[in-house]
Order: sequence, then structure tokens, then C-alpha cells
Amino acid sequence: MIDSNETIEEFLAQHASDVEEAIRKAAATEIMPRWRRLAAHEVDEKNGPHDLVTDADRKAELYLTGVLVDLLPGSVVVGEEAVHANPASYEALCGDAPVWIVDPVDGTRQFVHGDAGFCTLVALAHGGTLLASWTYAPARDQFATAQRGKGAYLDGGRLFAGVPEPGRDLRVATSHPDYTTDEQKHALIGLRTEGVAPRPCGSAGLEYLAIARGESDATAFSWEAAWDHAAGLLLVEEAGGTHLTRTGEPFRITGGNGLPFTAARDAATARHVAGLLSGGV
Repeated sequence: MIDSNETIEEFLAQHASDVEEAIRKAAATEIMPRWRRLAAHEVDEKNGPHDLVTDADRKAELYLTGVLVDLLPGSVVVGEEAVHANPASYEALCGDAPVWIVDPVDGTRQFVHGDAGFCTLVALAHGGTLLASWTYAPARDQFATAQRGKGAYLDGGRLFAGVPEPGRDLRVATSHPDYTTDEQKHALIGLRTEGVAPRPCGSAGLEYLAIARGESDATAFSWEAAWDHAAGLLLVEEAGGTHLTRTGEPFRITGGNGLPFTAARDAATARHVAGLLSGGV
């Protein structure tokens, strides 16, 4: 059992590249061969027509679960599809073991429609703290990584989120209306103001990558599922950005957050967006 962050840091120094290799292999063997080739029987609905799962999701998660636990004995996996089958497994985020947080295909709807806007997300956390993350967009041949205190990188180049350009509307990716409650819709109305240009988000992982690259300014998301946010939140942090809930606190992957929340290129933008979300309620 891993019992200290120092030991996990030693693990990452030796095996971060092995995690990347496993993610690339999962994509190469289970995801990309099905992209734009999905048969009808390989696509199912989970909680409605906008919540899809495919054989690529299931098989990639199974592969990653086996490899990641073997790489780090004593660790556990919280994966989107496993939690759907057994919701109680989500509680591992609050446990003592290191946790791999896995979204095998983030942006499944885009994947099903043959769009390139999907990615595989993996993060490693311990005691509620994010320690490392991997974001792989195989159809775009982009691989982003981050380790706490060591920076964020895209294909080997350092990422710096920077700050929004003065005088330009803030580009803010927001939760799709299909996934928001009436209260959350009301909060998001706060973004309909001068100086803000909100739009529905695509893949959450790719939205976070866009912030880390300085191509987008912020998000306004209304759901907590750790597999959608963990990898991207650390990527944004290590690129110089930050995140805040509507109540002004950092987002916690263990849950209990004031929603919606924002991740942004810099602290000033995060405070501004969080304030707009708070004022909309």
C-alpha cells in the first residue's frame, strides 16, 4: 500500500511514461478501431438519449483498470463505466488508497457522431489531492500531461494559460442545457452579460486543455463527476490557472461543491466568473 505522497512521487518518476503508454495502447486497440466504424449494437443509452456508452468506453476502461492497478499495487480505480454499474465504487475517492480516476472516452457523443472532439482522461489522486493527469485526444494526436508542482505539458512543450486579452469578451464554455437543473440554468444566466461570450461545451477534457493552452478563458460546469474534471483541473492548475465554485472555494473531486463552478486561465477571471454564477441565483 502506498502511504505517502513522497512514495507516489517516486512512483511517478519511474512510471509516468508507462501510464502514458497504457493510455495510448487502450486508444489504439479499443477506441480508434471503432471510431467512425461503430455498429448499432455497440452503442447504448445509460440515462437517456444524450448519455451514451459504447463498446469502446467499456473495453478501454477494462484495459486501463487492469494495467493501472498492476502498475501501482494497492491503488484502486474509479472509472465512469464501473461507477455506472456500481455507484458505491465512487466512494473510493474518499478512501485511503491512491485512486486512478478514469474516463475512457470523454465526449462519447462526439465519438459516436464521428467527430474528433473526444479524449481519454486519467488522473491519479491520493487523499482528495490530484497528483498527476493524462489527457489524450487520439483523433487529434495530442497528449497533455501534468504533475503537481512540475508543470503542464502538451506533446512535450510547456503549457502556460496566460491571461485573457484586455477588451475582448471572455470565452466561457458552459454546461449543455440538457445537463442542468432549473436552478443551475438560472445561475448560468449570470454569464449573459457584457464582456462574456458563453457557449455550450464539448468534451470537458478538451475544454480544460483549451484553457491550459490559452485558447479559451474559462468554464462554467454544473456537474461533479470526477472523471470529467480531475485530469483537466490539474492541467489547468499546472498551466497557471485555477478553479472556484460558486461559493468561492476550490473545487473538490470528493464532491459537495457549490455548483456551478469555474476553471479559468487566471485567478481574476475565476473570481469574476464565479461571482457572475453566484449572482445568477
